[in-house]
Amino acid sequence: MSVLIAIPARYASSRYPGKPLVPLTGATGKAMTLIERSWRAAKSVSGVDKVVVATDDDRIREAAEGFGAEVVMTSEACQNGTERCAEAHEVLGGGYEIIVNLQGDAPLTPHWFVEDLISGLRAAPEAGVATPVLRCDGDALNSLLNDRKHGRVGGTTAVFSSDNSAMYFSKEVVPFTSDSYAGTDPTPVFHHVGVYAYRPDALAAYPSWPTGPLEQLEGLEQLRFMENGRKVLCVEVEAKGRQFWELNNPQDVPKIEAMMADMGLE
Repeated sequence: MSVLIAIPARYASSRYPGKPLVPLTGATGKAMTLIERSWRAAKSVSGVDKVVVATDDDRIREAAEGFGAEVVMTSEACQNGTERCAEAHEVLGGGYEIIVNLQGDAPLTPHWFVEDLISGLRAAPEAGVATPVLRCDGDALNSLLNDRKHGRVGGTTAVFSSDNSAMYFSKEVVPFTSDSYAGTDPTPVFHHVGVYAYRPDALAAYPSWPTGPLEQLEGLEQLRFMENGRKVLCVEVEAKGRQFWELNNPQDVPKIEAMMADMGLE
């Protein structure tokens, strides 16, 4: 099945304007922009036919072309990354059997997260979209709770049923647990990894649906599928010793740089 990875990137983020062009310094002291690190993460995924950056901003286009990325220009009307991926797929002429949305704020996404995601969607013909979830250890859960305690919107959590169908996604930490967890202790909370794999029919239908109340309240694009009765498959992935975090706020820059240093990532 032919696979396209699109990396949606916009400059005018309400929480962090210019985020794709923020430099991140790795373990060797080399600084690369967030969008370049996300592109490199996408290029490391096996079995992919094409990787593109999808943007509406010339500053991002120039930066992306400067490090060798193929860029698809999309309209400013796109409300989120899924709509931008749908437009990019259309601009490219369609024809891909799986379209992956590797959001431009997830430079620590290991290649096997995406490979397992693609395999999971291939094995579930009833699902139009799939997304990875990662069981939080104590450190990750406490980071999520600390963000909420200080009024920051950090990572997203996922709740899913026994057949791995998503029940809900939230920027709050769900499900609630009164227990305490330390270090590498496994927890009942799953961190939603900001990657999606779509079948083309589900992706093409998405922009025609109105924004529902849950999507509007949470600011989570995947809820639009659920609000329109489409199954979202949660694919559990394994960290395999890798640390994972997304760049949501300026405070995440030193956190991600520390993780790259600890893991020895360039």
